[in-house]
Amino acid sequence: MQRLVLAFINSMRALKHLAQHEKAVQQELTLFVLAIPVAALIAPTGLSFLLLTGSVLFLIMIEVLNTGIEAACDAVSLDFHREIQIAKDCGSLAVLISVILVAAVWVYTVWSVFFS
Repeated sequence: MQRLVLAFINSMRALKHLAQHEKAVQQELTLFVLAIPVAALIAPTGLSFLLLTGSVLFLIMIEVLNTGIEAACDAVSLDFHREIQIAKDCGSLAVLISVILVAAVWVYTVWSVFFS
């Protein structure tokens, strides 16, 4: 049980840091807070609500991992290295794919609710 408590404390420390220092995470957390009531209003089913809000949580998760990759790369070296650039670009691509997923889920749901 102590491991779970310590893991939770570590996670909250990371969330606090990201929420204070990472603009992308701040924007995505704001998006999530706004998405909850909007999803509650437009989702025709509980599953739709979970998909709408879950897609935003998935985006936040990928952003957190991307930030971790960037921090680890910067800890290794601040000099230019092609391999570090590739690692950072891959993290950025993962975020982009997540944004596309969020947009697709939301557009599909809104279209289905209001235009079908």
